[in-house]
Amino acid sequence: MATISAWLKIDEERVVPALREAGEKLNGDGGEVLLDFSCVSRIVPSAVKAMENFARLADDRAVKVVLRDVNVDVYKVLKLVKLTPRFSFVSRDPRSPD
Repeated sequence: MATISAWLKIDEERVVPALREAGEKLNGDGGEVLLDFSCVSRIVPSAVKAMENFARLADDRAVKVVLRDVNVDVYKVLKLVKLTPRFSFVSRDPRSPD
């Protein structure tokens, strides 16, 4: 099982810079990065483009990208632009304190 090499909480107002910063920190160890989207209720076109670039970079470095607690509306946008196959999606356990 791959280890989580990075965990990052994404703020709705800083999606693009956060993805850019996360992309700079990706290494090619074949691990995975978990991006917590629980604070993102909508996604703007520049963020969609940043997600596409981040997914491409992660693919190039053999890093699996997991999106956590993605809002239904955000998921629909990602589905429409055909980005959902590039990511894995998980939900937080409601019993979890985190």
